[in-house]
Amino acid sequence: MTYNQDLLDRKKRHPEKQKNPDRPMGKKPAWIRVPAGQGATYKETLDTVKNLKLTTVCEEAGCPNIGECWNKKHATFMIMGEVCTRACSFCNVATGRPDELDQYEPLRVGVAVSQMGLKHVVVTSVDRDDLEDFGAAHFEKTIQAIRFKSPDTTIEILPGDFGGDIESLDRVIKAKPDVFNHNLETVPRLYPTIRPGARYFRSLRLLQRVKEVDPSQFTKSGMMVGLGETKEEVGQVMDDLRAADVDFITIGQYLQPTPKHAPVEHFWTPEEFEGLERIARAKGFLMVSATPLTRSSYHAGEDFDRLKAARGEKLAVNE
Repeated sequence: MTYNQDLLDRKKRHPEKQKNPDRPMGKKPAWIRVPAGQGATYKETLDTVKNLKLTTVCEEAGCPNIGECWNKKHATFMIMGEVCTRACSFCNVATGRPDELDQYEPLRVGVAVSQMGLKHVVVTSVDRDDLEDFGAAHFEKTIQAIRFKSPDTTIEILPGDFGGDIESLDRVIKAKPDVFNHNLETVPRLYPTIRPGARYFRSLRLLQRVKEVDPSQFTKSGMMVGLGETKEEVGQVMDDLRAADVDFITIGQYLQPTPKHAPVEHFWTPEEFEGLERIARAKGFLMVSATPLTRSSYHAGEDFDRLKAARGEKLAVNE
């Protein structure tokens, strides 16, 4: 069975997304199109993921950069299953009742990181509002397993909001990932329709809390544009993130996964993204990635190196 057929079958078993009416899917502009994944290295990455029975957000969310990243042996692992307890209207991950946690998954992630020789790894997850700790212990175990199997690998995590539970959040912070990434995704005005299960200021508070508990950790957040937000609203999100002392912002173009998802209201041009990058840099972020194809984990390893260098330069200037 091909991967695409397997993904289709799984989504049929969790049909909640099918309740939404169809929305027209407009033609993508030329700057959005990317080549499909192929080649020996791509297949090697795919084989590693499948042999270890792991899930990647690259596949589940239909990331447009999967061909480029997997050809470099870069993959973003998605832990705690393939089914999310929330139903964000931009996300292609299946929604429904998740399975029990796989207790051996953290170790398999660690093995995969070691086998792939990853210098930097990104680990995300589905939201698990069904769990008492929202999956905090599973994140902690995954970080520990990666440290054990591949001690030189730097770790970036991209969790949900842990339901606003501070104890669960602190447990993950104290596991000491190198980068704590949590996406705001969109502007606060659009939360009721785009992220109905999330709360804008809860997510902001999460990012602020990371710095309070461990100021040495890098914090990162991302958002999509193209959902109907204004440039002024994007600027306000940047200000809010800087007020929370977030180091790194990523901004990319929203792409409608299926006719059941929120439609694209506007395709921002590469020139408009360059303008957003200039604004973000002027507001004081250590790192900014703003392009149509930018995603949270896109070029994450290279960006982490730049992030460390930017912090070093800033410290040198302040001495």
